Amino acid sequence: MQSSEPSAPISQSEEIDIHSASLQTKFVVEFWGVRGSIPTPGSSTVRYGGNTSCVEMRVGEKRLIFDGGTGLRVLGLNLMKQMPVEAHIFFSHTHWDHIQGFPFFIPAFMPVNKFHIHGAIAPDGTTIKECLADQMVNPNFPIPLQVMGSEMKFYDFSTGDVIKVDDIEIETAPLNHPNFAIGYRVCWQGKTVVYCPDTEHYEDRFDENVLHLARKADLLIYDATYTNEEYYNPESPKIGWGHSTWEVGVEIAKKAGVKQIVMFQHDPSHHDNLLDEVQVALQSVFPNGLVAKEGMTIPIL
Repeated sequence: MQSSEPSAPISQSEEIDIHSASLQTKFVVEFWGVRGSIPTPGSSTVRYGGNTSCVEMRVGEKRLIFDGGTGLRVLGLNLMKQMPVEAHIFFSHTHWDHIQGFPFFIPAFMPVNKFHIHGAIAPDGTTIKECLADQMVNPNFPIPLQVMGSEMKFYDFSTGDVIKVDDIEIETAPLNHPNFAIGYRVCWQGKTVVYCPDTEHYEDRFDENVLHLARKADLLIYDATYTNEEYYNPESPKIGWGHSTWEVGVEIAKKAGVKQIVMFQHDPSHHDNLLDEVQVALQSVFPNGLVAKEGMTIPIL
């Protein structure tokens, strides 16, 4: 498999430089929640983080947010210092770990703020607004969606649509995940970031949707819930569970000519020491590979 070879591995010290440099960049990606399935607070997850999926992209003058797991609450606390704020929120799907932070997103309750909320129409016709509202009703939650006082606009799209936010182009494609999920390709000024959070690889072929999204990307954020050892474990295989492995992520990155990959959507059982081991193994086969951490910031342009 041919690929663009990254020049050198990224060290921990370079990650610190990346974070400080982000204030001067025009296109930057920041990770607010990197865990899958359920939040995992505790002493064994303090370095990589226990909040569920939420990734922010600051692109020119626009703020894009991908998914609303519990990391969205933490991002919201940060945004409270910057009000008024306007942002576009894109949901990959509405499994709970991708929407459970939305009711706790404090900026959405403030009238001075404005949010554009995007989601694909579900196979049964449900809209993103309906899904978000459904989790905020009795007996699940005491405050309905209507109490959120910010200006909120909802946008429904079909899988495969291309979305424009000013001069930012966002391609969409279906991912292989139970019920359905959407991957996003964000392009701006010749730079590309791809968000593929929940997707399972195929045994006999590459997923053409993922390859198409990831083609020549500057950064691919990929579902690395499992290791190959866990995925194929004969005693408790994870085949058919809707998630992939970091090893397959590397194969896809090489096949698609990706410059950098971030492994994302960590399994709740993956403690810091295990993820350290994955980081070492990852950089031995793809030097520009990183295991996602909360607070990690990567400049693209």
